[in-house]
Amino acid sequence: MNLPTEVRYRPYADWTTEEKEKIAANVANSPWHASYHLEPKTGLLNDPNGFSYFNGKFQLFYQNWPFGAAHGLKQWIHTESDDLVHFTETGVKLLPDHAHDSHGAYSGSAYQIGDKLFLYYTGNVRDENWVRDPLQIGAWMNKEGQIEKFNQVLIQQPEDVTEHFRDPQIFDYKGQFYAIVGAQNHQKHGFIKLYKAVNNDVKHWEFVGDLDFGGTGSEYMIECPNLVFVDEKPVLLYSPQGLDKSELNYDNIYPNTYKIFQSFNPEEAKLVGGTDIINLDYGFEAYATQGFNTEDGRALIVSWIGLPDVDYPTDRYDYQGAMSLVKELSIKEGKLYQNPVKAMKNLRSSQETFGDKNTTNNCYELNLTIAENSQAELVLFADQKGNGLAVTIDTKNGNVLIDRSKAGEQYAIDFGVTRKCSIDTAETSARIFIDKSIFEIFINGGEKVFTGRVFPGADQSGIQVLSGNVTGTYYELTY
Repeated sequence: MNLPTEVRYRPYADWTTEEKEKIAANVANSPWHASYHLEPKTGLLNDPNGFSYFNGKFQLFYQNWPFGAAHGLKQWIHTESDDLVHFTETGVKLLPDHAHDSHGAYSGSAYQIGDKLFLYYTGNVRDENWVRDPLQIGAWMNKEGQIEKFNQVLIQQPEDVTEHFRDPQIFDYKGQFYAIVGAQNHQKHGFIKLYKAVNNDVKHWEFVGDLDFGGTGSEYMIECPNLVFVDEKPVLLYSPQGLDKSELNYDNIYPNTYKIFQSFNPEEAKLVGGTDIINLDYGFEAYATQGFNTEDGRALIVSWIGLPDVDYPTDRYDYQGAMSLVKELSIKEGKLYQNPVKAMKNLRSSQETFGDKNTTNNCYELNLTIAENSQAELVLFADQKGNGLAVTIDTKNGNVLIDRSKAGEQYAIDFGVTRKCSIDTAETSARIFIDKSIFEIFINGGEKVFTGRVFPGADQSGIQVLSGNVTGTYYELTY
């Protein structure tokens, strides 16, 4: 949604109660609200922020501009969860109300330190000429949800980066706090900077070096870098904007990617023994993935189901964006697997044998098995004419194809209407989550993942099996 700068950066206090009520009423009119995925109450939801564990609960903020489906004066909205499935908004907000975040509280991370949660984020500040000064800043959140911002800047803009310097992620490696920050150099190439907390004091940071992760610099900016550890192996998650397609085949406006490494050498700012760059998600919408390691060693991630610079059908209802399911990472035979957290099974309210079906509300899970040497063709969000989201799983030739060209209201067609990936030519499993206007598809136990949006018509709520040897179970989900 294109709105003038003066609207997008209008102070929160200037919006009247009548204007806010009108926006909320428009949001309520949308036919596409998700059931078990987190969406904004109003306005834009984009990057997941501050994903962490604190005070006995999982914490997840999301970046938000509350007055429409546009990128404006951003705040963080706080949610918490006991099970990583049900996230409840608490009313706590990280507002753009300080000299160091006057033009937006941009993305960042969080970590429990003592009895408080440390919030590490980018403050967006612009001068009278609209020149941006990106500041890496911090705040404490106590157990009552009260936020106390630091008065000092933790990391100033280095001389070798442009105004694009953001998204600090704090992590603990062998008892020492480190942070990585996404950056762009003056030659317009993306890279990542590594810092460490002096004497483990998160109010004081020193530069270690530019992170050596085997990147080529073909991208013009690296957003949302996150380093997590899976079975002690470092996994770098990042969003390289403008990445050369000769380096990675992708169709989305911006990719969401990862590399697996053998070890991390913080003294030399180096990740050692990395894989090639790999798509984290093969679908239409997954971006700005944020992850962290729990105290018991699990690596959990969550993504924004949306992309920058893309318009969505919900824009006319004054909202946009959703959070993905939370997924746990594992590595098997050198491959990264993503699986929804186990508590997702608790949403199953009924089950039946898989087959053609007219669902009541497009809110279900499928667990399917496709026989080897077969080609299964399914249509989800199907109408009586067979229009909908076409899913083809070909175990003979070894590929999966998703086609949304006949699924509901079309958008972002400049980036194509199909997505695909390769799979082994063997019996294949597919776990599929459908939630009103969202799909998340996990192939072979999360070896390959497709995430995306579909905005169906009122008559598009069926499941059709067109061909193939496919068996499985349908679960109605109740949130």
